[in-house]
This record gives sequence, structure tokens and C-alpha cells, in this order.
Amino acid sequence: MQGARTDDGPRTAELDATAITEALSQRIGSQKYRIWFQNCARFALVDGTLRIGVANPFLVTWLEGHFLKEIRAAAQSVMGSPLEVTFTVDAELGGDRRRSPADSGSRARGVVSGSSFRCVGSVPVRTSRETPSGTTTSGSVVESASPGGAEGLRLTLDTFVVGSSNELAYNAAKAVIREQQSPFNPLFIHGGYGVGKTHLLQGICNGVAQARPQTRWLYLSAEDFANQFVLALKTRKLEIFRRRMRQTELLAIDDVHFLASKPSTQEEFLHTFNTINLAGKQVILVSDAHPKMIGQLSEKLVNRFVSGMVVKIDAPDLQTRCEICRRFALRMMNTTLGGPESARSGAMPDSVIRFVAERVRTNVRELEGAVLKLIAYASLQNEPLSQPMAEAVLAEHIERCDPMVHVTDIEAAVGAYFGVTGANLHSAKKGRTVSLARHFSMYLTRKHTSMSSSEVGRYMGNKNHATVLVACKKVEEMLQRDAEVNWEGPSGNKVAQAKAILAHLEDSIVR
Repeated sequence: MQGARTDDGPRTAELDATAITEALSQRIGSQKYRIWFQNCARFALVDGTLRIGVANPFLVTWLEGHFLKEIRAAAQSVMGSPLEVTFTVDAELGGDRRRSPADSGSRARGVVSGSSFRCVGSVPVRTSRETPSGTTTSGSVVESASPGGAEGLRLTLDTFVVGSSNELAYNAAKAVIREQQSPFNPLFIHGGYGVGKTHLLQGICNGVAQARPQTRWLYLSAEDFANQFVLALKTRKLEIFRRRMRQTELLAIDDVHFLASKPSTQEEFLHTFNTINLAGKQVILVSDAHPKMIGQLSEKLVNRFVSGMVVKIDAPDLQTRCEICRRFALRMMNTTLGGPESARSGAMPDSVIRFVAERVRTNVRELEGAVLKLIAYASLQNEPLSQPMAEAVLAEHIERCDPMVHVTDIEAAVGAYFGVTGANLHSAKKGRTVSLARHFSMYLTRKHTSMSSSEVGRYMGNKNHATVLVACKKVEEMLQRDAEVNWEGPSGNKVAQAKAILAHLEDSIVR
């Protein structure tokens, strides 16, 4: 179906739109097409643009986020050249639902995933456009005062769900907001992926801005700090960079483990930290790992980080997960499906909430993704949420989640078996025992969790993903020939067969 189209007549446009839907169905499969597009979306070619009408703004976001790439490819395969793709809200597809202020043009704002909303009349339209690099500006550096006025961060403590896994960290965050001179300085928050660390960090900044508006605060990631430091060196504006960083009264750094293996940036950050700390001002740091478990981090920085309050956030328990699901579902319905009236009439039943919370145990992002998928499906089908629906819609989602094993369980089991510390596993040490333990830890993490090789490498002391692949290959080779493994334990030399080691470790970590 390649080749450029020359006939722009209405009949040809209609046939081309039909051909695009057929090509899309072939690309994503008939089942996905039936669920997400058949009777739920209208395709039309208008002035060289593919316009897709859906029932509400919520589905605009969902379909663009999950199927835009396939839609573009299908359109290009039919038309022979790329097309602009726009998503519009088609009131007729909404059935009997009354249109609400949430469906009005007032919701058309901001930049999301390289795409922007524009308004056609009162109906929001999302036009898909990519920057030359395929990305958007990160926007992760936020200050209390900027050329355009004060900026805010998206997350606040009002929306943070408190449970036994995060209560200590939450109380510490409240203390930082409440006290002019916080007793926790620095405050170092660490934990796994998607457990709420960034939420707390942004919540503190927003809380301080509200409680003490005159406070100068700065929120950025460690990667932004490193990039700005390098840029300042290249442009000979180091003093400007230092004044900006060191004259703040609250410095909030996300993903501080990014500083690992960057000695020059670590030295600069050390001086920044000391200047703020000696002035009696607040530093808050967030990381995936405890300071002592961040490989290739200078001892000076580790000592500074552990001199204050170090608190861990664990994966949420069942009760907390239920509350997270309940709040997120209500918020999504309230803001995207017609306001409070729609949220009350279509609230997620407790049985569905408990089903999702019991099946998805890894982190908050997985929970919210599952709830989002359920709400999107129910909205498309115009059906109430139910447990049978949840079981059918989330079958694939739940299969991808492995809630039974966490990387911390693996590290604890491996460390105890080989007699090494977590800090050694995350370090650059290459001794036989440490390397062996690290290899088994990486192998088990890849096998029993959903973490990618890059994520495992970053967690294990900012190591390259290729290092993880090599480690996994070595363990696989040992297992294939059931090699005899030697290492030096706390009580002397140890010997065991590779398969026996793996069996013992898996017995320890699987609950």
C-alpha cells in the first residue's frame, strides 16, 4: 500500500482512513484493536492530518501514550509518508454522558510527553509533535524564585498516603517543614523504585514554600547538578553556578546516587554541601540506596550523608496499597471523567481495590498503572468497574509484575551466604568473593524482578548494563556445567556446586 496519494476527494479520504484502521489492527492485534479502538474511536483524514476522535480527554491521554507509535506507522504504511496525528474529544462517542467542565477547553494546557494541547472551539485537541531530539525539556530544576515568578512542583504531602512502610520518613519531612531549624540535617531518604521518595522530596519543597514563602529553595536532580557544573566549567561561569547553589536555604537533590564514579562533581558537591550545612541551612537528599551502599561514592560524602537522619522507605503494605488505589482512582475519575458526580457514580468498588492491591505489590507506579488501565477500559466500554473486568484487563499487567521477590531480599540472602556486606556488593572491589557474590546478586535480580539490566547496574553502584550482562552470562555458564565454586568466607575457604548455591539462595529469597 506504499506510494503517495494524489486524489484528495472525500471518498478517497474515507477509504484511506479505513485502510489505516485495518493496518493498525494488524500491527497491534485484533484483540487490542477491538478493546481500544473498535466502536470507541473515529478516524478521519482532513487536510493531510489524521484526526482521531475519542470520548473524553482521559482517553486522549491514554491512547496517545500507548498507541501513538503504532498509529503513525500504520498511517505511513498506507499513505506512503508521515502524517500529523491529532486526538479530539468527540461528544457523540460519550454516549449519554453529560459533558462537564472537565471536557472544556480549560483543561487544554501544558506539555505532556512531547505533545501539546490546543483548542478547537471548546473541545481540547492533542496534536502530536516531537522535538528534534524526540524529547522535551526536563524541567526538573525548580527554584523558589525564577525570572517568570515562583514555580511549583507537582507533588504535595496532602496527596501522600502514609503507612507503616513510610511513616518515619513522612514525619521527618513534616518536621523539616514545621521547624525553622530542622533537627534532621541532612535528611537522607532512600528506598526502591516507585515507593514515594520523590513525592516526599517535592512535598517538602512545596510545604516549605507555603509555610515560609520567603525561603530560598532549590530542587534538582543530581544529574542536573552535574550537567550544570560541567557547563559552568566550559563557559567559565563557575562562580555564578556556585552562588546559585550555595546561597539557597533549602537544597533538595533527587537521585543523588548519580554522583557515583564522578569524582570532580562529588568534590564540587561536597563544598556545596558544607557551605549550606555550616550556614545552618537545610539539605535533603534522595537515593535508591543507603549512602554506604552507593558504590564509588567518596568517603567524605558518605560521612556527611550519614551524619544526619537516614531513613528508608519500604514497599507499601496491603492496607497502604488499598488506600493508594482508592485515592488515585477517585482523583482520576474526578479530574478526567466528569467531576465529582461521575466519581461518585463510578467509584472503584472495594473488591476491585483489594484485588489490585493484592496482585500488584511492587511499588506505587505499578499500582497506579494498573488502576489507570482499568479506568481507561471501563471508560471506553462505558461499563462499571468490576472484579471480573479487573481480572480480565489486568491479566497481562499482573503477569509482568513479580511481587514476591525484592532486590533487598536478594542482597540480604547473597550477603549472608557469601559473607559480604551490602556496601561491598555496591562497591568497585574486584576480589573473588565480592565479585562472585555480586554476580549471583545480579543474576537473581534479573531473574526474579522486573528490573532491566540498566536498572540493576545503576542500583549495584552505578555500573554499566554490560557489566550486568557479563555477570549473568558467567553465572549461567557455571550453572550449565554445575561448576565447583570456591570463595573465602568469614570462617575460611568455602566450596560448593553452582546449582546448590543457586538453590540455597532461591530458597532464602522466595516467600
